[in-house]
This record gives sequence, C-alpha cells and structure tokens, in this order.
Amino acid sequence: MKEGFFPEDSPRFAEVVDKLRGQRVVILGHRRPDGDCIGSQVALTRCLRALGIEATGINPDPVPRTLQSFIGDTPFGGPDAIPEGEVVSIYVDCAERQRSGNEMSERFSSPVLNVDHHVSNEGFAEVDIVLSDASATGEILAGIFLDNEYPIDATTAQALFLGIATDTGQFRYRGVNQSVFAICERLCGLGASPADMANELYEQEKPGRIQLLQRFLASFRFECGGRVCIGLLDPKVYEETGTSPEDSENLVDYTRSIEGVDVGALVEERDGMIKGSLRATEVRFRVDLLAKTLSGGGHACAAGFNLDGTLDDFYPGFARALELHLAKADQGELES
Repeated sequence: MKEGFFPEDSPRFAEVVDKLRGQRVVILGHRRPDGDCIGSQVALTRCLRALGIEATGINPDPVPRTLQSFIGDTPFGGPDAIPEGEVVSIYVDCAERQRSGNEMSERFSSPVLNVDHHVSNEGFAEVDIVLSDASATGEILAGIFLDNEYPIDATTAQALFLGIATDTGQFRYRGVNQSVFAICERLCGLGASPADMANELYEQEKPGRIQLLQRFLASFRFECGGRVCIGLLDPKVYEETGTSPEDSENLVDYTRSIEGVDVGALVEERDGMIKGSLRATEVRFRVDLLAKTLSGGGHACAAGFNLDGTLDDFYPGFARALELHLAKADQGELES
C-alpha cells in the first residue's frame, strides 16, 4: 500500500473488513454519545454498507437533538434495532466495552474490532486500532477510509468531519496538526460542510439551555488558588430549566476557558449518581489519571467519571484530590 495517513493500521482494518463479508455487523458507541461517537458510528456503518456488508449503528441512549440531523438515512437505533440471529460487533470511541452500557457490553463481549483514540483504552477486541495521538476516532476512520480508497458519500464525510471538529473543540486543542487539516480538506472535497455543521450545533440553542448555562456559570467555585474551576449542576436544574442532560454537553469547557485556570470540572448529581467531566489546559495535568481514581477515564486533557454519591458528600474530597493531583503535576510526577 502507498504511504497514507495511517499506513500501519489501514491494512489491518482492511483485513477485518474482508472477514466481515457475508456477516451482519453492529457498530456500537458509548452511552451519552457525543459528536465523535455518533459521527464515527454513522460513518463506519455507511462505509461498511457501501462495501456490501450489512451494518447497523446501535447506541443504548437516544441521539442528542443537535446530532440527529447527521444520521441521515443511516440504519441506526437503540437495542431494539439489533438484527435477529448471529451478529458480530465493532466498538468505536469506547475506552472500554462497559462504556456502551451493561446490556451491550455483556451481549457483545467478543468484538471483532475496537477503534478508538482514548489513552486509557488497553484493547479488548480481536483487533484493536487504538491511536491515542489521534485527535478523534473520526480522524482515525477518515484516514483509514481514505488510505483504503473506500467509498465516502457526503453524509459519511459530514459525520467524520463532525467527529473531528467536536472532539478538537473546533480545532482549538493541542492534538490538532497538519494531518488533521489534510484529512478535513479531503472530507470537505467529498461533501462535508463546516458551515452546515456549525449551524446545527451552535446556532439552534433553546432558551432553556441558555438558562441552564446561566445557572452553571453562577455555580462556579474556584479551588487551588484559582487554578481549578468547578461548575455544579444540582439534581433539579433540568426540571427547572426545561432541559435534559444532553443540554449540558460542552458546558465544562467554560470552566477551562478562564484566565489562570489549569483544570476545569463539571460535576452534577443525578439519580443518586455523581457524573463528572474534567478538562485541562496542558497534557502534563493528565486528568485521565485523576478520573481513573474515580472509576472513570479518558484523555490527558479531557476525561470523565461516574460514581454513586451526592454533591454534598463528594465535593470536599474531590477538591482535596484536585489539590494533590496538581501538586503531583507540578513536581512532574504524573505520567507523560
């Protein structure tokens, strides 16, 4: 194969595709899907179908309102959309099988392929294509599709662009490089529209979400001498603003955007659970390692966690953990 975006992994991917012919495949993503998850599921489902393989995208949670238009005519649904009979599985954008939910991870415990970019992904499939240096799972799939000269229609190109753009913070994060822009240039030539994507994601806000944002900003607490900003969402906030959990997507980015803040966090209490999202300004802060201590994971600059508890009980220990974590980062004790 000629030199491409992922010359070592594209042939491995092609070998898996060849073995899938004649089989039915489900493309699984993580719960509370984001743009990279949905974009990767849609793109891989469409690509495989264009290659003559019966594929269906499956996610245990509903597709967020702002992402629904990117599905197009792609076969996509919840667990009830899983084809009957023997089915093989592929996981995308999941650091571990359990990210797809208990039902999916137990039912599809032996996937044929795992494509991901999370540094915490240790591999769990017959073939693992895990590239932690990639900006998004969408970047990996796009590069592989282009390397292997697979068919990419306009909906597939838009889904891949969606994954890359959202997981890079609209190309603001440090993982963005020349290769990312080269891939996006190719995708735009195949029908991806940055303007249409931005309109769907950022120009269709509901009044309730603006109220949710107002409440979130007002909740900010600063720790560690202003180096940490934590925003809180209480259990009643969605009901009181007429919103839903999907409307909190990307709110955590506001905590990191403040001058002097090294680590930002969103912490919410819902249904007896604590859900947290972490963001860091630099790789050296390794928020994925902090999330791992809280039964979570993710990337060096973006991670999350879920655990039982209440905000009142959780917050004091969380603030102390952040202080200790920053001290380790300052001493260069965290893994690079």
